[in-house]
Amino acid sequence: MVDLSDYSLLQHNTFGIDAKCSRFMEYSTVEEAQSIACQLVEPYLLIGAGSNLLLTKDFDGTVVHSSIKGIETQQNNCIRCGSGETWDEVVAWCVDHHLYGAENLSLIPGEVGASAVQNIGAYGAEVKDLIVSVEAVEMGTGRICQFGNEECQYGYRDSRFKHEWKNRYLITHVVYQLTNDDSKKSTEYGNIRSELDRRGINQPTAAQLREVVIAIREAKLPDPKVTGNAGSFFMNPVVSREKFENLLVQYPEMPHYYIDADHEKIPAGWMIDQCGWKGRSLGRAGVHDRQALVLVNRGGATGQEIVNLCETIRKDVRERFGIDIHPEVNIV
Repeated sequence: MVDLSDYSLLQHNTFGIDAKCSRFMEYSTVEEAQSIACQLVEPYLLIGAGSNLLLTKDFDGTVVHSSIKGIETQQNNCIRCGSGETWDEVVAWCVDHHLYGAENLSLIPGEVGASAVQNIGAYGAEVKDLIVSVEAVEMGTGRICQFGNEECQYGYRDSRFKHEWKNRYLITHVVYQLTNDDSKKSTEYGNIRSELDRRGINQPTAAQLREVVIAIREAKLPDPKVTGNAGSFFMNPVVSREKFENLLVQYPEMPHYYIDADHEKIPAGWMIDQCGWKGRSLGRAGVHDRQALVLVNRGGATGQEIVNLCETIRKDVRERFGIDIHPEVNIV
């Protein structure tokens, strides 16, 4: 078990913010998680790889991280993964072992534990459709718990772990359901199909689909090792049918995605771009020049500078479209 004082979190957040915490603890086994759960006192912050985290100041408390590793195969094409496993390495492992269903979620940054908290998603897929159960240790008691998919109440980038279960559990493992059928793939979302066509691929294998998703993401998203960022900063808003139809009259070229008879999803990045923010900066914080959904650290930006940019963009989108967009990133 790792237990350090006055610890820099620079290597634990992809925005590249050099904030410190009073204490840093890391568990690599269930037993170590139980030990931490029974001794922690508030305030504390549970983190994964920090790829969905914006630190605005030093944290006067304990930061806890999982380094539980391991991928175990189970019956019915299920796998049980340690919460400290890197998510994209799990996707690669699945493809290599002829287990399919996670390819569209390739190259999403972060760790297994965070996938179950955040309900990560991309290109028409969400991890909630793969999660069977989440194993965790209860804070205060050290009790080992297991939650089924429905108990977690997954929604768009949402779960009970972000609300009434926030800071109540240390996640140790997640069980995912894959398939050995390589014929069922989602290729019509975003520009996956156009990229497949460009490569002359009609019926892609899972490995080919993974390659295409990675290529698309790398082409439009900055590498956090080079430019600090947390990927998509804002969630795409879901609006009423009436609101959508009124906007469509004004913006007939507006991209959109059907949700149900009463709701439509509008890309936040498109609205931010329409407000003229793509490629612009506010001090040392800026908007990526290829994907307006991504806020970046131009170099030396503080977390508060990025928050200021976020709030300025939200104000502009609200004034132009009458829609309030919300950060996907956890601001601390």
